[in-house]
Amino acid sequence: MSALVLVDTSILLNVVNVPGRNQQRTEVLKALELRIRHNDHLFIPLAAIIETGNHIAHVDDGGLRRQAAQRFTQAIEDALKDIAPWKPLNFPNHADLLAWLGSFPDSAMRKVGMGDLSIQKEWEQLCQKFPLSRVTIWSADSDLQGFDRMPQQRPPH
Repeated sequence: MSALVLVDTSILLNVVNVPGRNQQRTEVLKALELRIRHNDHLFIPLAAIIETGNHIAHVDDGGLRRQAAQRFTQAIEDALKDIAPWKPLNFPNHADLLAWLGSFPDSAMRKVGMGDLSIQKEWEQLCQKFPLSRVTIWSADSDLQGFDRMPQQRPPH
């Protein structure tokens, strides 16, 4: 059964092959192939796009930085054009952002930043919208790995 998968920054950094942030590249690419074969629906949250771009901007070597930026740009453009194995999530509306901001002080006290909080909130929205689907966050970060909701059982007729 396919799953709805939110792709975290830690995964996108490996796929795009960002120097210094790609230590799990081989494993991530193998897992990506498996997810594609299982017909998982892969989504890139806005936070992962922004955070990946920020990490690329801090690559020390200018030549490597440009190459990573070009790979990243192509990957996101392909997603926007529907020719990549993933799609960007709908960007948050004002109501969603206000709700996330309302949760942020408590989140910050747990040392969960705005990016991870927004991904968690998007996961919650997908769980509510698709109760009969598995919804998971694909991440190399332990803070997000536990977000994996199995589908609810269909009620008998």
